Amino acid sequence: MINKREDTMTEREFWQFLEKSWEKGRAAQMTGVVDSSDPEMQAAAKYIEKHSLLPADYQNIPEGIITAMSGLLFSEKVRRRTKEAVLMILAHQQSKRVLATLEKYSKDPDRRLKVFSQLALNECEMWNT
Repeated sequence: MINKREDTMTEREFWQFLEKSWEKGRAAQMTGVVDSSDPEMQAAAKYIEKHSLLPADYQNIPEGIITAMSGLLFSEKVRRRTKEAVLMILAHQQSKRVLATLEKYSKDPDRRLKVFSQLALNECEMWNT
């Protein structure tokens, strides 16, 4: 599944991994409705909604897979939808290495992921305190 020449993962490999992970179930979640025209509130609502992407065993994803998917954040060719899913998974990892990756990405995120990436960083900081 992961490119053996490098510690990387293609966008397609990421979605194959995630779909396979969902076969074991998805993480429990709570959802709500945000009725606001404020773009930041809308982005926050989208972030909460994207928790539905978390596989049930998100805390047990091997470090090599986490490292490989992290690289997708820094590619301009990767779709926003994929980056949102990667950010969501990374946000829930107890790892100083992942926290450093999110800090790096949040300094210069894709324009449309600015709020999303900051929320992911904040959540990861919570898991790593």
